[in-house]
Amino acid sequence: MKTLLFLAVAVAAQAAGNICLSLGMRHLAAAFNADSGDWIALAGLALTSPWLWAGAALLATFTLLFTLVLSWTDLSLALPVISVEIVVNVGLAGWLLGESVSPLHWLGTLLVAAGVALVVGTARDKAPVQEGQPA
Repeated sequence: MKTLLFLAVAVAAQAAGNICLSLGMRHLAAAFNADSGDWIALAGLALTSPWLWAGAALLATFTLLFTLVLSWTDLSLALPVISVEIVVNVGLAGWLLGESVSPLHWLGTLLVAAGVALVVGTARDKAPVQEGQPA
């Protein structure tokens, strides 16, 4: 149960981080004229963007949580569960970012979700391997 809770929070952090980065880059693109070639100004805008900072912090949170989960469960369980983030991102991109998501895109996304459900339904948490014990 602890594994799935940490993975759920990690998925939420990763999805929210990706949304923040997307919003930050959209604001950056709107505020910056790429033809000007003023890359120092672009760097300044990027470094002061709250959306980009929030996205980076959320993705760092994801990395920390995922690393912790990998210390007590198998990658073969953790990685497919993290893949559900694709489904969450597609939903959030359509809802929060107003992106157009075609029915075929949704079908592929739902296939990913079905695969995740199969993996999670057949996986079992294992106790972490102790030093000196075979894996």
